[in-house]
Amino acid sequence: MRKFVLAIVIFVMLVAGCTPGTGKTPESLTPVRLPMGYIPNIQFAPFYVALEKGYYREAGIDLAFDYSFETDGVTLVGSGKLPFAVVSGEQVLLARAQELPVVYVMAWYQGFPVAVVSKKEAGISSPADLRGKKIGLPGLYGASYVGLRALLKSAGLGESDVTLDSIGFNQVEALTADREDAIVGYVTNEPIQLKASGYDVNTIPVTDYVDLASNGIISNEKTLAENPELVRSFVQATLKGLRDTIADPEEAYQISKKYVDTLATADEATQKEILATSIALWKADQLGYSDPASWQNMQDVLLDMGIYATPLDLSKAFTNDFVK
Repeated sequence: MRKFVLAIVIFVMLVAGCTPGTGKTPESLTPVRLPMGYIPNIQFAPFYVALEKGYYREAGIDLAFDYSFETDGVTLVGSGKLPFAVVSGEQVLLARAQELPVVYVMAWYQGFPVAVVSKKEAGISSPADLRGKKIGLPGLYGASYVGLRALLKSAGLGESDVTLDSIGFNQVEALTADREDAIVGYVTNEPIQLKASGYDVNTIPVTDYVDLASNGIISNEKTLAENPELVRSFVQATLKGLRDTIADPEEAYQISKKYVDTLATADEATQKEILATSIALWKADQLGYSDPASWQNMQDVLLDMGIYATPLDLSKAFTNDFVK
């Protein structure tokens, strides 16, 4: 009898030493540090949901978020120091043009989230209306700049047809003070802030005029070749979190409170609108799928901007193998 009781105790101790719900001990998990490219935010809800529900642990991954501004996720992944990072589409092609072997393995956003925003009374409702206007943007770099150039190109305009004003991340203040005719920001940020402050605005989303490769997950050629199961496991766990967030935004919002301290004191209606606007950009018939046409469009814009001169082999820049 004593032997039987002892066996049960040992069994319980062994189970208790495993990760709840996974059957995996912490020592058996692969540690992954994920550069997010931004501060904790409700827009990262799919990752919070996947972590909270144990999807990453079930996939054998011990995930830690890296929000530090000094972290250059593209460089770290391209050099093989980290296996994954969250980046925007243009960064993939810019990195490959510099011979960094990064590979885009999962599309998170299906629509490019950048937009031009103006006060309604300015009468700017299409890219063609930007001719002769003063436009404030963080700087002549990054997704905001690329998105603006794509919008201008769609209307047959170039930088010489407008006045660009590098103002840092003060777009809302600059527009409300009438220092700019229009600003460039994210559809999930500046337009919602302005509306919450009582302003009527016109928003011109890039995705309404051109399909560009957008935010997603990158890895590198070495990891894809030597550890494809890690890539598949990470992508599939993330997709589970994405599906759950789209299916139940309220649950995702409540889970996100654990990971985003500011949600406790933030305006809930505004934050939920940010989440809803983000979800609209994430939805797709096949979540995670990266459209080859969006990569061709992105390359066309970057070539038109003179960012690099020789077209890249786009088939090496992204893959849909791990979203299936």
